[in-house]
Amino acid sequence: MAWQPQAEPVAQLAQCLRDSLSGHDVAAQKNAEQMLRQAKSSPDINNYLAYLCVSPTPPPNMEALPYHAARSAAAIMLKNNVKTAFASIPDASKTYIKSTIIAGLRDGNAQIRNYAGNVITEVVRQGGILDWPQVLPDLLTMVTNENGQASPEAQDGAMGALFKICEDNKRALDKDIPNQGRPLAYLLPKFVELTTSSSAKIRSRALSAINVFLNEPIALTVRENIDRLLPQIVRLTSDTDDDVRRFVCRTFALLADGMPAVLVPHMEGIVDYTLSQQSDVKNQELALDAAEFFFEASSTASLRDALGPFLNKIVPVLLDCMVYSEDDQLRLEGDAEDADVEDDEKDIKPQFATSKTSRSAATGASLAQPTNGQTKPAINGYAYADDEDDLSEGEIEDDDFEIDPEDEWNLRKCSAAAVDSLASHFGGRVFEVTLPWLMENLGHKDWVNREAAVLALGAIGPGCMDSIQPHLPKLVPYMISLLSDQQPVVRQITCWALSRFAGWASHLEPAGKQEFFEPMMDGILQRMLDSNKKVQESAASAFATLEESANRELTPYSAVIVRQFVKCFDRYKDKNMYILYDCVQTLAEYAGPQLAEPELVDILMPALITRWQKVQDQSREMFPLLECLAFVATALGNRFTPFAKPIWERCMRIIHQNLEEGASATGAAFLDQPDKDFLVTSLDLLSSIIQALEEQYSTELATAAQPNMFQLLAYCMKDANNDVRQSAYALLGDCAIYIFAQLQQYLPTIMEILLNQLDLTQTTEDPETAFRVINNACWSCGEIAMRQKDGMAPYVDRLLTKLAIIMFAENVPESLNENAAIALGRLGIGCHQQLAPHLATFAGPFLQAMQKVGWTDEKGHAYKGFASVVLDNPQAMEQCLLDFFVEMANAPGLMLTGMQAGGPLQSFEKVLSQYKQLIGAGFDDYLHNLPPQQEQALRQLYAF
Repeated sequence: MAWQPQAEPVAQLAQCLRDSLSGHDVAAQKNAEQMLRQAKSSPDINNYLAYLCVSPTPPPNMEALPYHAARSAAAIMLKNNVKTAFASIPDASKTYIKSTIIAGLRDGNAQIRNYAGNVITEVVRQGGILDWPQVLPDLLTMVTNENGQASPEAQDGAMGALFKICEDNKRALDKDIPNQGRPLAYLLPKFVELTTSSSAKIRSRALSAINVFLNEPIALTVRENIDRLLPQIVRLTSDTDDDVRRFVCRTFALLADGMPAVLVPHMEGIVDYTLSQQSDVKNQELALDAAEFFFEASSTASLRDALGPFLNKIVPVLLDCMVYSEDDQLRLEGDAEDADVEDDEKDIKPQFATSKTSRSAATGASLAQPTNGQTKPAINGYAYADDEDDLSEGEIEDDDFEIDPEDEWNLRKCSAAAVDSLASHFGGRVFEVTLPWLMENLGHKDWVNREAAVLALGAIGPGCMDSIQPHLPKLVPYMISLLSDQQPVVRQITCWALSRFAGWASHLEPAGKQEFFEPMMDGILQRMLDSNKKVQESAASAFATLEESANRELTPYSAVIVRQFVKCFDRYKDKNMYILYDCVQTLAEYAGPQLAEPELVDILMPALITRWQKVQDQSREMFPLLECLAFVATALGNRFTPFAKPIWERCMRIIHQNLEEGASATGAAFLDQPDKDFLVTSLDLLSSIIQALEEQYSTELATAAQPNMFQLLAYCMKDANNDVRQSAYALLGDCAIYIFAQLQQYLPTIMEILLNQLDLTQTTEDPETAFRVINNACWSCGEIAMRQKDGMAPYVDRLLTKLAIIMFAENVPESLNENAAIALGRLGIGCHQQLAPHLATFAGPFLQAMQKVGWTDEKGHAYKGFASVVLDNPQAMEQCLLDFFVEMANAPGLMLTGMQAGGPLQSFEKVLSQYKQLIGAGFDDYLHNLPPQQEQALRQLYAF
C-alpha cells in the first residue's frame, strides 16, 4: 500500500517548521529546532517534508502566511537532507519524493515552484540521471503542455527546474550512457524547439539553458551541433522580447570566448545587431549583455582582427556608453566631503594575505598572468567582473556588507574594458576614431562628459601610446587641472587616468620630467589628502601604480613622498589605510635604500609604529600592515634594528596563538580553524627582519624568543595549509643563511620534516601552491647543506632519492627541477663521497636542469659541490663530460673570480686537470669536440 500522510503529524511538522523560523519567540524556536532534530530520525520525515512542500492547503488552526513559511522551510530542509544523506534515504521514500515533488512545480506561488525545482535538481545531482530517467521527459512534457493541462505557472516551474538541472549537471548530461547516448543529445533539440514557444519567458529560459552548455568547457554535444544551432540563434535576433535579445547577446559573447571561429563568417551582422542592442540606453541590462560581446571578442585573438573593419561603428558606441546615466549622475552628485567620517566595518572589504610565488633560487619569481591576458585594474577606472557567483549552494550573502554601485560590473565599465582591449590590439586606429569624441567631451560643460572623456583617455592610453604621445604635452596638463574639479568623481577618475601615463612622464629627460612628471606626481599626492574618501582611495591606488611605473626614477622624490604618506597616516580612516600600506611597501620596493636615510626613517617609522600599536592582533588589517613592514624592513636594513624587537615579539605571539587555536579546532568540530593568513604574514615579516638586521641582533631575537622560535617553525612546516608551509620554508632558508648557529641544534627534527615535504605525491589537490612549497623546501635544503657540510651525512641517501625524483620529473614546473638540482649540487660540498657512487645515475639530468639556470652564486655553489663529486668518480661522467665542459666554458669570468674560494673556479680547474691526466695526450683532441667558442673560453678561464 502506498504511503499516506497522517493529519496530526502534518500539522505538528508544519507548526515546528514555522516556529523554527521565528525570531520573536525564542523559547518556541528552540523547542521547534529540538523537535526537528528528533524528527530527522523518523524514516518518514522526508515524505512529510515533500508532502508539505507541495500541499497548498494549510492544516486547521494555521493561517496562509505562516503556512507558506512552513512549506518553504520544508522544501529547504528536504533539499538539504537529500544533499547530505541521499544514500541513507530508503528507496521507498525516494520513490515517494520523486512522484510527489513534481506537483510543487504547478504551485501558484513562484517561490514554492523555485524551491520544488531545487529539490528536483538535488535529487538528480545526488542520484544521477539514470536513477530518475523519467524526470527530463516529464519536465519537457509539462513545459510544452503536450496534454493541454499545464498551466502557465506549471510551464514556468518546469522550465526553471530544467534550467537548474542543466546548470548543476552540465558534465553528466554530456556524457555517454551505454546503449542510450548522451542525455544532452535528447535535450538540446528540445530546447531549440522551445525557443519558438509563444511564451517569451519560455523562449528566454530555453536559450539560457542552451547557454549553460556554451560556458567553458563547451559541451561536446553543442560543438558537434553548432552548425544547426547557430541559425536558430540568429533567428532569435528578431525577437521582440528584451530578455530573449539579452540571452542572444550572451550567446554571442559565449561563442566569442569559446568558439570564435564559427562567428567570423557572420561578423558584420553580429556587430550591427549587438550595437543596436547596446544603443538601447533605456535597458541597461540588455546594453550590458551586448557590450559583453565586444569585450569578449576584443579579448579573443582569433576574433579581434575580424572586428577591425567595423571599428568606426564599434568604438563610438562604446565611448557613448562610458558616460554616466542620469540616475548615476544624481547619485554621484550627492557625494560628500566625508574624509573625517569614520568608516563602518561593513564598508571594509575582507583582506587576505597577498598570494606569493615561491622562493625560486633558480629562476626568480614570476607573476602569473590573469585569464586571457587581461589585467584587471580595481578601484580606479573600471574593474573587471568575475563571471561566476562565488556563493556556494545554500550560502547566504551577507546583507550587512553593502556593495558600492561603483564597484559593480556595469555597462560603463564593460565598454571601457572593451575599448582598452581594442586599443591594445589596434593601437593608432582606435585613437583615430576616439580623437574627435575626446575633443568634443574633454572640455564639455557637463561633468559626466568630462569624466567619460578622461576614462576613455586612460583606457586607450597604453594601447595607443605611439599615437597619443604627441598629444600628451597638452593632455597631461589638462588632466592635472581636472584634479581640482568640483566633482569628486572627476577627480577620482583623473587620478587613475594620469597613472596610466606615469611610465611616459617618469622616463622623460630632466626638463620634461620637471614639466610633466613632477606636477603629475604632486597632483596625485595632493589628492591623497582629498576631502572625499573615494578620491583619496583612487589617488592612493593611482600613486602605487605611478610608483611601479617610475621605479628607480622615484628615488630623488622619496622625502616629499614620505612626508605626504605620513600626513595620510594621520588623516585616513580604516578603509583607505589598506591602500596606503600598499603605497608605502611599493615605495620601499622601488626606492629601497633611500628610505634608510636617517631623516626618512625618523619620519616614516613613528607613523607606522603608531598604526601598529593601534591594530589588534585579530584584525584583518594586520595582513597588509605586516606585508608593508616586511618591505620596509628590507629597505631599511640595519636601520630597522631599533624597531625590530617589539615587532618580532608580536609576530611570535601571533604565530603561537594561531597554532594553539588551530590545534584546539582540530580536536573540536564546533570550532572554526583560525585564519592562516596571520601565520603567513607573520612568518614573512620574521624572514624580512632576519635579512635586514646584522647577525648579532637577529641572533639575539631568535635566542630570546618565547616560545622557542624553531619549535614554532617546525609546527608551521607541518601545517596543512600550503601558503603557511611555503612561508615557513622561506623562513627556514633565511635562518640557515643568517643565523645558522642557532638553527643547527634543531636540524635533526627539522630535516625529518623537510624530507617528508620533498614528495611530489603531495601535489595532487592544489598543484600550483604545493609546487611552491616543494620549491622552497629544495631551496632551504640547499642553504642548510651549504653550512652543515658533512653533517648532512645521515640524510644524504634519502635526500638523493627525493631530490633525484623531483629533478627527473617531467610534469612539474622547470623551476622545481632546477631547484632540486641546485640543492643536490650543494649537498655535494660536504657529502661528495657519499654521492659519488651514484654520479652516473644523476649527472645527465643534473646538467640538463642546470643549463637552464642563470649564473648566480647559488649555481656556482651547486657546481662547486658537483665538481667535488666528479673528482671522486671521474669515470662516471663518460656520457656527459662534454656537457659539463660546456657549462664550465659558459661561466662568467667575473662571477668565478668574484666568488673567490666559495665559488667553483678552483674545483673546475681540478676537474680539468684530472681529465687531462686521465685522457693523456689525446686531451687537446678531445676538447676539439667542443664548439670553437666554448673551447676557447675554457682555455681562457681556467689554468689546467
